[in-house]
Amino acid sequence: MAKQAQTVLPFRVEATDELLTANAGLALFGEFVRGLGLERWLRQEMPKPGSGRGYQATAYVTPLVLMLNGGGRSLEDMRTLKNDTALTRLLRIDPLPSTDALGDWLRRTGSGTGMASLSRLNQRICATRIRQTGITAHTLDGDASQIVAEKDAAQFTYKGEQGYMPMIGHLAEAGIILHEEFREGNVAPATANLEFIKACEARMPSGHRIAHVRLDSAGYQAGIFNDCEDSGKTFAIGARLDAPTFKAIDAIPDSAWKQYADCAVAETLHSMNDTKKAFRLIVVKHTRQAELFEDKPRVHVIASNRVESTAATLVWYRQRGEVSENGIKELKIGFGMERMPCGQFEANAAFFRIGVIAHNLFMLFKHSALGTEWRRHQVTTVRWRLLHLPGKVVRHAGAWVLKVATDVVELFRDIRAKSFTLAQALAP
Repeated sequence: MAKQAQTVLPFRVEATDELLTANAGLALFGEFVRGLGLERWLRQEMPKPGSGRGYQATAYVTPLVLMLNGGGRSLEDMRTLKNDTALTRLLRIDPLPSTDALGDWLRRTGSGTGMASLSRLNQRICATRIRQTGITAHTLDGDASQIVAEKDAAQFTYKGEQGYMPMIGHLAEAGIILHEEFREGNVAPATANLEFIKACEARMPSGHRIAHVRLDSAGYQAGIFNDCEDSGKTFAIGARLDAPTFKAIDAIPDSAWKQYADCAVAETLHSMNDTKKAFRLIVVKHTRQAELFEDKPRVHVIASNRVESTAATLVWYRQRGEVSENGIKELKIGFGMERMPCGQFEANAAFFRIGVIAHNLFMLFKHSALGTEWRRHQVTTVRWRLLHLPGKVVRHAGAWVLKVATDVVELFRDIRAKSFTLAQALAP
């Protein structure tokens, strides 16, 4: 008889042939996206495989979406999903392609018509969420974000690091990413911002429009101001601190400044050479202690055409921090988009777009299948409290049964019922 190894605590470890999963809640998310129609949409939108023996696009996209929502961060993490026999059996997604096959598919997709197909897929997901909001006039928050990638082919960004500089457009009220453009690292954040806004507009569902635009100083462009005026959009955009802006600030009389504990605020009218109309220039001077020989206040300037108080415009503009800046953090940190898995730009562009799709499906899941108390949580919290709950899968009376702890059974049943309701509403 083998001698029992000494251990810190008096319990034993033994093998079992039972089907166990550490991702019981991820089965609920997988069922939700199936009911939503993701696989049907993939079959309709994505190019067919090049050979009769090739995998359909759903064999790549669905597992990637599950992996990213489950916390996977690289193509190698697909093996963890592949080894979760209980989960893959419940969701009927076995067999899964190898990581090499997945990388090859990303390269083909990123360099072909698959990128446009993925964009149309995201458009369908966004339209479903947008219609849930109950509003028709929406706010677009646009921002570029650096992704550091020490790849041989990656270009250097303006921050001096190799990587990429995707442009990302959030819809504030819906909490989703309407559109993104994966860009080389050496593309300046101010490049083609008006074209990006128009691309976002083109992806809005019928009966809905972008009525408001918020951008940082990369969007301080006459073309954007003129387009907003011509199309009836309001805007608040960080102003560029150039010589004409400083001249306008210096011309503000002392009596126009309103003093607060930590800043002073004033505004004036301003224009650029190519703007059709003058716009408001709201100036915030933040007081700070002298730093060596520099005792000038820090200045933040916002250009806007909104008709409301100075304070109201400032409050509204600062909301882009919660929507865009924190939203990008959620995409990059929560969904693993802070690093790219491949050496080729095209493959990473496809991976990033699928990451956006995974993010938007999660937002739709929160607002459709979870209770209101869940909607303030980021994906890491939902993983901890729901997606990564343990479960056992057994066969009973010819059907698979997912067994979970007693205290979450009703939660699981409620989520499944809500998923079914949405599936019925969206059924073709």
